Amino acid sequence: MTTKPSTPDRNPLVHISLEDVQLEGELIIPLHSKGIVIFAHGSGSSRHSPRNMQVAQDLQHHGIATLLVDLLSSHEDVDYQVRFDIELLTKRLVSITIAKGI
Repeated sequence: MTTKPSTPDRNPLVHISLEDVQLEGELIIPLHSKGIVIFAHGSGSSRHSPRNMQVAQDLQHHGIATLLVDLLSSHEDVDYQVRFDIELLTKRLVSITIAKGI
């Protein structure tokens, strides 16, 4: 996963490879960032949520990196029951959190 500082002309799309799936997210790291907030989506919402994108932009403006990530692939998200598989969602969030570079 690429975690270099983002600039306005760079695409923030990242691919996060876990053992059983590849997830997509949007990572923005302002210069001199103070930390990172992870917005994890898995129950019908997605990283494209206008409200979360606005909150992420506000955090970035204050020097905080953000990762908006979908915990399910687009294929998995169509299965309503998978959206509420708390064990699976938790496992993926933990894996993303401890991934090298986060």
